[in-house]
Amino acid sequence: MPRQTSRTSRQPPAPAMPAGPDDAPPVIALLDMLGRRWMLRVLWALRAGALTFRDLQETCDGMSPSVLSRRLAELREMGLIEPPGSGDGYRLTSPGQELVAVLTPVSFWAERWRREIKGRDVS
Repeated sequence: MPRQTSRTSRQPPAPAMPAGPDDAPPVIALLDMLGRRWMLRVLWALRAGALTFRDLQETCDGMSPSVLSRRLAELREMGLIEPPGSGDGYRLTSPGQELVAVLTPVSFWAERWRREIKGRDVS
């Protein structure tokens, strides 16, 4: 008689916070997390409101569905986004909104910096 195997769905491993000494400043862990490919792009895309998985894929052109799924899982685990409810998309939590608010001045600085770099004669 053939042996029956049960199909179990394997969950991907839980995302880990960046490794480092326990006494490392929290800002280092945060910046390491934001430095993961596509992480900041997903957070920034959600700053204007809820987006579905498909909307996020379109906004973050070039991101594979598997990478987007991982980033969304990491952001959920960190408490920065909440999963879609009935009919709406992913959205920032209160801490996620606070983080984006802190990053907004950095965005303004980056725009000024970009203009200055483009205006320089680098020959």
